[in-house]
Amino acid sequence: MRILSRVILFSAAVFFLVNTGTAQKTPNRKPGSTTQKFKPPKLYTYLGAVKDSVTIPVDVAENIIGLPLKIYDDKKTEYTVSSYQFLYKKRTVTEDEQTGKVSPATSMVSDRFTVTPLPPVWVTQIKEQVNKGEELYFFDVIAKDAQGRVMYAPNLKIITQ
Repeated sequence: MRILSRVILFSAAVFFLVNTGTAQKTPNRKPGSTTQKFKPPKLYTYLGAVKDSVTIPVDVAENIIGLPLKIYDDKKTEYTVSSYQFLYKKRTVTEDEQTGKVSPATSMVSDRFTVTPLPPVWVTQIKEQVNKGEELYFFDVIAKDAQGRVMYAPNLKIITQ
């Protein structure tokens, strides 16, 4: 009986050692082959002809807000916009309930989008409400190249004057 239990224990140990060794094997690669590292290109985010952080007149902001967000590299290759977040920081006022005094304040609305341009309801609201000193901010812009590689594009901040 002792011999049988030792044989079973030895067989189990050999089984686990063999399976552990084969589970950790690396896939066979051809000698000299390496995985090529991808260096993402420098990207630029555009809305119409506007890029980077800029200050533009209100009427220009009204005209470009309905345009699609575009991503390009140094070679003018266009990338697909996968998703982005948009924030509209507008100037408002608050009233002190006890004194009735009105003071300036800001209000922000933001959302994440997977299509460009912005949805029509956003475009309409911004065109109707945008004023001097407000911000239109595109951030967390994710772009894809033709091979499906995902990368971040720069933020685009527009301040109205």
